[in-house]
Amino acid sequence: MLPLLTATAFVIFAQAFMIAPILPQLAKVFHTTPGVVGLAVPAYLIPYGAMTLVWGPLSDRLGRRPLIIASLVAFTVLTAATAFTGNTGTFVGMRLVTAIGASGVVPISLTLIGDAFPFHKRGRALGWLFGGMAGGIAAGAAGGALLEPLIGWPGPFLAASAGGLALLVLAAATRLIPKTPRPAAVPPLRAVATGYASLLRNARGRRTYSYVLINAVLQSGIYTWLGLYLTQRFGLGEHSIGLALLGYGIPGFLLGPVIGHLADRYGRARIIPAGVAITAACALLLATPLPRPAVQAAIVALSLGYDMTQPPLGGIVTDLPGHRGQAMGLNVFTLFAGLGLGSLLFAVLLPAGFPTALSVFGSAAVLAAAFAVPLFRNERPHTT
Repeated sequence: MLPLLTATAFVIFAQAFMIAPILPQLAKVFHTTPGVVGLAVPAYLIPYGAMTLVWGPLSDRLGRRPLIIASLVAFTVLTAATAFTGNTGTFVGMRLVTAIGASGVVPISLTLIGDAFPFHKRGRALGWLFGGMAGGIAAGAAGGALLEPLIGWPGPFLAASAGGLALLVLAAATRLIPKTPRPAAVPPLRAVATGYASLLRNARGRRTYSYVLINAVLQSGIYTWLGLYLTQRFGLGEHSIGLALLGYGIPGFLLGPVIGHLADRYGRARIIPAGVAITAACALLLATPLPRPAVQAAIVALSLGYDMTQPPLGGIVTDLPGHRGQAMGLNVFTLFAGLGLGSLLFAVLLPAGFPTALSVFGSAAVLAAAFAVPLFRNERPHTT
């Protein structure tokens, strides 16, 4: 199950993040500006995050397997259809529709891991899935920049759809994704709103979701603008930027299960603050005139900061009281809200220059790391 879910998360996140590097070329093809066609990015992220609030409760009612397969069907078909759009409006609209259809796979997969693994073994399993996401982010950003000159802008979409189709056939033809029992009595719809409110009233839930949001803001704000940073600092072209950004996914792809195992064995009390502290260090270092090899190392380390925070936080979410699908839906919604907000906040600071923007984000991360130490001090390993 884990390799299949990890590969699926990889493909979905790769297609989500391959848009940004090819915005200039898309603007030329659609005879518009990068800013206008760039609306495709929030057009995907915002509905993706919002729909996770729907997919989670649905999976609690209808089961995990059928909804994962249905969402994967939507992803495969709609991603392929996007390759045949001919103008900006249709392209942006297809990104929005794709987000609605594809947004069920990852949150329900995370929930399924929560169903299948006890809490003291869940970190390593979640590490696999988050490693697939991190690898997909890096591969998408790099692949978009590297493949577009070779196969045109529709090529990456068709490649992502082909990957989705292969995984769909495997998921539908096998029992790698197990069936989960439906509840004997389906709760009324008003119970969904009550469930979300209950999760946020829980002290452990509040601090966990808060740090999911904070960490997403910090990571997205820095990572989203690294392409422009590399262009301004070193005059890099698309090919070089793609190779540089590829390093972002290496720690998660290689070390995700290891970090998860450490969280299971030693608890999340130390790992989460350490991950935020690494993010802070990377931001502050990037604000200085580092040579190019050091910048590349900082990009890799920035990814490590993400891998030491979001997967352990996701593990805590799967242990919150209530319906697990709903808890994970709120988690992914919070994550994507943070990704969009972080990019926006960093853009607001950019007129002051990258050193200022990175210093502000780095300072905020230092404070977040310091507060995380007492806030998560009770996240010690337990075996029940």
